[in-house]
Amino acid sequence: MNSFQMVRGRLMAESVAVKSLASRYGTPLYVYSRSHIEGQYAALTRAMAPVKPLICYSVKVNTNAAVIGTLAELGAGADVVSGGELYRARRAGVPPSRIAFAGVGKTREEIEYALRAGLLFFTVESEPELDRIAECARRLGRKARIALRANPDVDPETHHYISTGKKENKFGLDLRRIERAYRRAAAHSSLEIAGLHMHIGSQILNPAPFAHALERVAGLCRRLRARYPTFRYLDIGGGLGIQYKPGQHPLDPARFAKVVLPFMKEWGLSVVLEPGRFLVGNAGILVTRVQYVKNGPSKKFVIVDAGMNDLIRPPLYQAHHEIVPVRATRGKIVGDVVGPICESADFLAQDRQLPSVREGDLLAVLSAGAYGFAMASNYNSRGRPAEVLVHGRRHALIRRRETREDLVRGEQRLPWR
Repeated sequence: MNSFQMVRGRLMAESVAVKSLASRYGTPLYVYSRSHIEGQYAALTRAMAPVKPLICYSVKVNTNAAVIGTLAELGAGADVVSGGELYRARRAGVPPSRIAFAGVGKTREEIEYALRAGLLFFTVESEPELDRIAECARRLGRKARIALRANPDVDPETHHYISTGKKENKFGLDLRRIERAYRRAAAHSSLEIAGLHMHIGSQILNPAPFAHALERVAGLCRRLRARYPTFRYLDIGGGLGIQYKPGQHPLDPARFAKVVLPFMKEWGLSVVLEPGRFLVGNAGILVTRVQYVKNGPSKKFVIVDAGMNDLIRPPLYQAHHEIVPVRATRGKIVGDVVGPICESADFLAQDRQLPSVREGDLLAVLSAGAYGFAMASNYNSRGRPAEVLVHGRRHALIRRRETREDLVRGEQRLPWR
């Protein structure tokens, strides 16, 4: 579904004019559609219904409590990768029993915090981490459920920065080592072997890599299930890709399900999925106001009030985000959309055909609901944008814009001179 459409020359967020949101809340502004989130969750749940999966939303993608809470209300769990994300998920209403804790660098403090909370399981990335979790659980008198992360060495056919299941990536254990690691886990009385985890990458548009990865772990799953009575979960991660540009086809949940369901049904394990971008990526836009239109010697620059500190994906990943006018304009120009940050890499689009705009006009950067605000920073001492959630004709501020006072909160002057 598309919750952001031009209606009689105005860009609408569900039933609310984006221009009115910018007038009320200012720019730059992140705007999210609750209906889109609900629709994506329903589509994935429907496609995977034969195995009744637990869908654990990947919190790192968009950490706003209203977004996490929306999904929790729908029945989702959470995939977290830090103690901070665990705190956010619990605060937003996700039951600990629906939370999986992943990440390669868990500290003792984070592990103990998670053990006290009582999670679904830890995703374990290495043998030293396995030993640390066992040590922490033993000291606290707890039993830690664990799922080792398999690295199946599969090319997910995506950007190399977001590939996670190849042998050169830092994530998980290769298939030659992982059975030894399970035997190591079984020797710890403070650990319970709960399942197997894998996640091969992000923004995957073709279901074939998922099939390849499942084929590679098929024998392993059968052996583990036969060997360990508590082995009952298969977490196949996330990574379902979305549309960022015209002509790009998202990974339809039905196509995904057609590939993975035969494996799931055969093995009879409880299935966990960890989608993030798929649920919220196209649920969000970044609204920005044109400050200047500058004619350079070789190209035209549209200078806006949103920069790489607000949305870093274009310079970091060379990512494409469509940019549309908030109010229909006549004519086109070719140029760059750039921000106010003092870096040459500060751009939202380069050499792009753009709507003909002038100072004061509003633009919307599409597909900004995933890894947008979550990766925003205060670089150049800029406050992070406000965030708004729209549902039908209603809208609410779900994070206020940061002030200059917010920028220095927590800093201390030297007590001596």
